[in-house]
Amino acid sequence: MTLQIREDDLTGAATQALVAVHLAGVHADSPEESCHALGLDALRDPSITFLSAWEGDDLAGIGALKDLGGGRGELKSMRVDDRFRGTGVGRALLRALIGVARERGMTSLWLETGTMPSFAPARRLYESAGFVECPPFGDYRLDPYSVFLTLDLAAPDEG
Repeated sequence: MTLQIREDDLTGAATQALVAVHLAGVHADSPEESCHALGLDALRDPSITFLSAWEGDDLAGIGALKDLGGGRGELKSMRVDDRFRGTGVGRALLRALIGVARERGMTSLWLETGTMPSFAPARRLYESAGFVECPPFGDYRLDPYSVFLTLDLAAPDEG
């Protein structure tokens, strides 16, 4: 696989379509009040860096990093196109986002993901990269549909 990961301005049809698939999946698996995925407008916020992974002309996956300030970042909108699941695209995107966070001097990364079985592959990916469960952060609250994870970027890279 010759995967290319690059910053994305969210104007391409393929990118917009995968964001829509991601949102539909999150909303299908979680009650509305437990959905924290961002739409296109929110992903265009200047505090967010959005990456897309490409295999030739095919969009393989997406992911975003939100600068929370104070050396903290939050991973958002991680999604691999169904055609590329199990091929390492998610891991490559996660490594790229961790790299961007380190380049920007962030000392910790945080994320919220679902507790439902459909989110199990994502949780395994994050845990394999060294993320550990933590209490809710920022504006998040305890929710049976959410799990919160964090990664200390000062720790050695395990992913």
